[in-house]
Amino acid sequence: MGVRRGGRWLLRPAAFGIAEGVAGLAGQRGAGKSTLLATFATLRRPHVGELEILGENTGNSTGLRAVRARIGYLPGRFSWADAMKVDEFVRYAAYYKRVREPQVRAVLKRFELSEAAGAEMGLLPPDVRLRAGLAATCVHEPDLVLLDDPFAGLEAAAAAELVPVVRTLAPSVVVAADAAESLAGWCDRLFALARGRLTELPDAACADPVPMGPLHTEPAPTGRIRAARPLVIPVPDRRRVARRLRLALLTAGSGAGV
Repeated sequence: MGVRRGGRWLLRPAAFGIAEGVAGLAGQRGAGKSTLLATFATLRRPHVGELEILGENTGNSTGLRAVRARIGYLPGRFSWADAMKVDEFVRYAAYYKRVREPQVRAVLKRFELSEAAGAEMGLLPPDVRLRAGLAATCVHEPDLVLLDDPFAGLEAAAAAELVPVVRTLAPSVVVAADAAESLAGWCDRLFALARGRLTELPDAACADPVPMGPLHTEPAPTGRIRAARPLVIPVPDRRRVARRLRLALLTAGSGAGV
């Protein structure tokens, strides 16, 4: 498929496949990462070619509806939700994914957000706010999760704590970031997007890129997708999250809503 915007190619026509695991997508600002992820999320249509996701052809309405029910997408910015409380934000996503209240409570507990449920999104520390975004993205237990630069604005230590969480979100996860170095070492596959060309970086050192021309890569293997591994967060991580949350609420005062 190929993707265009504003009269230029963001992705020149290429055939490629992404299977299970975590795929990283690196590229400078303006390279087209966000537009490409929005295309994967079926919010945009490819300019040319076809896009098949989880065995469904997104070019027809039946396949489009089927695949949207199995995708979780978190944009790079969701500041529009800053005035919402954490539980409201997750319930908002659950409503559109037709998920019932028990699943909302379960996902809040899964992402260690029970104590923060009544706090406003805009008053949370960046890492806890990201957890809330991930909870809303995964409230319906998707098979594919798309994250647009989720670690932007986070300290290195906080981002490192959340890497194991991201790896267990779904059987297939695609993460975009500006720098390949921030994705190397923990993504199963790493791609670079520059000047409309998608390149796979063969190792964690991000050296000797392999250009992906038309029909260069093999499509993803077919078959049943394995269930996602359970999310396990170490106890020290939970304590650090709770400390950050308490500090944020003390700083915010009564306006935090808890």
